[in-house]
Amino acid sequence: MDAEPPQDYLAFVATRLDPLRREASRLCGGDGSTATATVLTDLAGHWRWLNFQSRLHGRDVRGEYLARRLAQRTEEWREERFHPVEVTGRRSGETFRRPAGVSVAQRLGALLPSTVREGTAVVAEAEIAWVHAYRRFLWHHYARVGAGGALLVGGLVHVMARASGTG
Repeated sequence: MDAEPPQDYLAFVATRLDPLRREASRLCGGDGSTATATVLTDLAGHWRWLNFQSRLHGRDVRGEYLARRLAQRTEEWREERFHPVEVTGRRSGETFRRPAGVSVAQRLGALLPSTVREGTAVVAEAEIAWVHAYRRFLWHHYARVGAGGALLVGGLVHVMARASGTG
């Protein structure tokens, strides 16, 4: 897996991000940004294999995988969801006051031009998902190398013990 997402992944996310967000919001009953991010991370982790499967079968396996993972992730999210209730009471006649910790920079923020760039949300979402998938790939790689090294050392110890006649 490369550290940078391929262009076809970015194009796929660009075409599917808005419908994915709407569907995630519908399934989650509110803000589906967490489900969207995890589904895109899952997609990025299997991107090469899903591309190969799409070419092999002549249909969009990537879209099917995306829908299937969204259903699984939202089901997991619903099972793990905790609904905290926070109750704050006020005495009658008490008025709400602005917090004293508002800085000068926060007050001047409304005067500055926006730093939001149009059209970069898709690229940012895709890049973040790809980086998370790449990190997961690296950790799995480290685990495989560590387990392989441990098996190799254990095998060598076993072979040497058998060869010396003590085993």
